[in-house]
Amino acid sequence: MKNKKLCIFNWSGGKDSALALYYALQDPTIEIKYLVTTLSAEFNRISMHGVRGELLIAQCESIGIPLYQIKLPELPDMETYDEMMFKHLSKFKEEGITHSIFGDIFLEDLRTYREKQLERVGLTAIFPLWKRNTKSLISEFLKLTFKTIIICTQQNLKSFCGEVITQDLIDQLPSDIDPCGENGEYHSFAFDGPIFKHKIDFEIGEQVFRSFKKPKLAEKDDVNLNNEDSKLGFWFTDLQPMK
Repeated sequence: MKNKKLCIFNWSGGKDSALALYYALQDPTIEIKYLVTTLSAEFNRISMHGVRGELLIAQCESIGIPLYQIKLPELPDMETYDEMMFKHLSKFKEEGITHSIFGDIFLEDLRTYREKQLERVGLTAIFPLWKRNTKSLISEFLKLTFKTIIICTQQNLKSFCGEVITQDLIDQLPSDIDPCGENGEYHSFAFDGPIFKHKIDFEIGEQVFRSFKKPKLAEKDDVNLNNEDSKLGFWFTDLQPMK
């Protein structure tokens, strides 16, 4: 098809990214050149999610779309983050890329931030999941035979960290927790489903607790952009590649 939108896809490795990518791949007007992921340069792990770089590579190889890694310093300030992203977005623009795809669902401030950053280099955002009901989305995700494991939770959700998502698990979440964790309540690692050529194998490692200074702009899939005095605590379940 002529006049396809040449895109990058912002890949976090989690369920929302997986479902948004599934929809994007069904659209004949979209061509995805790269899966773009930000990682901690110090730890080689996906920003905020904590997933090892080896498992990210395994995901992208199974999907069959080239991975583009952006290595960030640990907890960069907003100015540093914006400068680094501008450099990479400008490179994409020079390659003829016109659109950037995200898995966000309803965070208006985050969408506005993303669109403004893209406007600086002349790219346009696409949000395949935008304003969809999150309870319906997670049910659809499971019906499509996707499989995903929770690898990061807010400190009050420790009992869910390290659990594979099922409908029963979603039904057990506290009533004030979004079913998709859209407010940052939890993050996941997608390891099987219709976008993958084969299942991603891993072993479950240790569980650790970390606290971070609270960001002014809550980045669901990327990094903490600005710091305030208060802190947020998270439990992480480490996933290790199969030996």
